[in-house]
Amino acid sequence: MRTSVKFTTAALATSALALTLAACGSSSSTSSAGSSSHDASKPLVVVASPTPHAQILEYIQKNLAAKAGLNLQVKVVTDYVTPNLAVQDGSADANYFQHQPYLDDFNKTHGTNIVSVEAVHLEPLGLYSNKVKSAAALADGATVAIPNDATNEGRALQLLAANGLLKLKGGAGTTATPDDITDNPKHLKFQEIDAAQLPRTLGDVDAAVINGNYALDAKLNPTKDALLLEKAQGNPYANILAVKNGEQNDPRVKKLAELLHSPQVKQYIEQTFSGSVIPAF
Repeated sequence: MRTSVKFTTAALATSALALTLAACGSSSSTSSAGSSSHDASKPLVVVASPTPHAQILEYIQKNLAAKAGLNLQVKVVTDYVTPNLAVQDGSADANYFQHQPYLDDFNKTHGTNIVSVEAVHLEPLGLYSNKVKSAAALADGATVAIPNDATNEGRALQLLAANGLLKLKGGAGTTATPDDITDNPKHLKFQEIDAAQLPRTLGDVDAAVINGNYALDAKLNPTKDALLLEKAQGNPYANILAVKNGEQNDPRVKKLAELLHSPQVKQYIEQTFSGSVIPAF
């Protein structure tokens, strides 16, 4: 039920996005999304989460795109479903908001055929609290909010397990759920919440595991404010530029991928986010 509600809401949002794209410009501009002609002169419409994805794209838009001959349009959304639906239905050319495990699960669940073009950056997942100063200080029976999408929920539980707050059954990987917990010494209780809403829960729960982009968007600094933070080394959750399968060779997509891996973007990420967002190239 939770998934179907999210899907319906996001589908409506995607329809609104498609109408917005159709209303903003000439017919030649609006036909670029999902175009099979791969006309390099048409705008490339990319759907992205606000922070840091859209920020990085807007840096490219303002500083690098024109010189590279790329007409880049950035559409900002705040959920984790709309961007893939928009790429699948052709109302956007690409998206930049997710990691590969999430994309794999999304394709399997929704019957989409979206693929990664390039890995761009990593946002460490962290445990945050307005009520305690350390994970060890969480009281017996404390309530912890975690993302309710399959891969990020498993990722959150793995973070807690890696820091001794619980144990998971053998083989429980990126899709682990609270049902996979075999030992819970603090008797933690879990609230499964839409990832975008997690920062807002901090006043109501004892702690929350928040994705890096939503933490940054809520003015939380992962390197300073997180009680626990994922390690970057060997982390499979790098965020990717993604397109509908078959669009990887669109010259506009290839140009954007090159710009995302440019020395200028690497320097921008390092200087702007101070370790809270890490280049994956």
